Amino acid sequence: MIPVSKAFKIIEREANLLASERILLNNASGRILAEDIIADTDLPPFDRSQMDGYAVKAADTKRSPVTLRIAGESVAGRGWHKALQPGEAVRIMTGAPVPDGADAVQKVELTDEAEGVVTIYEPTSVGRFIIEQGEEIRKGMPVLRKGMQLTPANIALPAAFGYAHIRVSKRPRIAIISTGSEIVEIHKKPKRDQIRNSNSLMLDALCRAAGAEPRIFPIIQDDLASLKEQFQIAEKSADILITTGGVSVGKYDLTKLALTDIGAKIFFDKVALKPGKPTVFGKLNRTLVFGLPGNPVSAAVTFHLFVRLLVRIMTGSVERHLPSAAAKLSVRVKGTKERDSYLPARVEFGKDGRLTANLLRWHGSSDFAGFSSANALVFVPKEKIIEQGSLERIVFIGWP
Repeated sequence: MIPVSKAFKIIEREANLLASERILLNNASGRILAEDIIADTDLPPFDRSQMDGYAVKAADTKRSPVTLRIAGESVAGRGWHKALQPGEAVRIMTGAPVPDGADAVQKVELTDEAEGVVTIYEPTSVGRFIIEQGEEIRKGMPVLRKGMQLTPANIALPAAFGYAHIRVSKRPRIAIISTGSEIVEIHKKPKRDQIRNSNSLMLDALCRAAGAEPRIFPIIQDDLASLKEQFQIAEKSADILITTGGVSVGKYDLTKLALTDIGAKIFFDKVALKPGKPTVFGKLNRTLVFGLPGNPVSAAVTFHLFVRLLVRIMTGSVERHLPSAAAKLSVRVKGTKERDSYLPARVEFGKDGRLTANLLRWHGSSDFAGFSSANALVFVPKEKIIEQGSLERIVFIGWP
């Protein structure tokens, strides 16, 4: 049984970076950049007004109120491209170019215009309400780096600099196989002693959120020959193979045996982790393999900790591990004797404005109903007692 930290290192050692591909920018949200995004122009590309008002020489407004002759108008997309003279003002709109000779803008609320002149009621200062050319970004600057994820918040940056197409890392292809004679497809009504295949759908969604391309394969019963055959079929078209179930030590736990029988190399098969101890990680030909526990909470936790890490490394992401923070625990917690715990919790802002981790009431690693409202995992080191109200490390698995 190896510690979680060693499992991380083994996954990092075995992971391989996938090739890149060039795609349309409007299809790239959520993808990992495989190139730096370089500004091809200053931003803004000219001195730009922050306000509707009048572009002026600040010195002309010192003895306000003052009346200035309106020499022209500058609007977004159609600037006034002459030189402003002393005693003049140019009517200007938000986002419009500031004309040569003007060094300030006075907002329209402090002015009054009539018959070709404007009265400025209060003085302004040099640079007031002007964003200078290149103040936000200079031409030639990297605005996004290789390995960053494109999001709705930052995808406008490559668009602003002409990247109609963009180079991103390919998404890992993941084959998902649920095993167990008790499992039936979700559209079927379970018979006595059977349950529906919820794991595959959960893992499919987690794979997509992590940035991979999953494919769900048929359920395999607890039969060694069938397991070996399906594993060999699935690995041929996958970068990662995920199985659930059959990784413990029972008579019908055949996943590890099936993998080794067809030539898989096993890197670890027990992790000092609760939940998720019997997790298997190995390699079958060129495909990396995770044998996750069949209990859904264990499968979810081990996906978040291990499979997601592998996906992020394979896509070249600079953000590999789950985002973490410190949160105040709502209850007293005692760690287990031999294993670190990652306990499901609902993290929210408390009345004091600090993050509070409310451990969920759940009934073990099969209780996916209790787990469904978790947005974080609380890390509890083995044998440690954590008092109520103490600040401890949590990792986010979703927000809010």
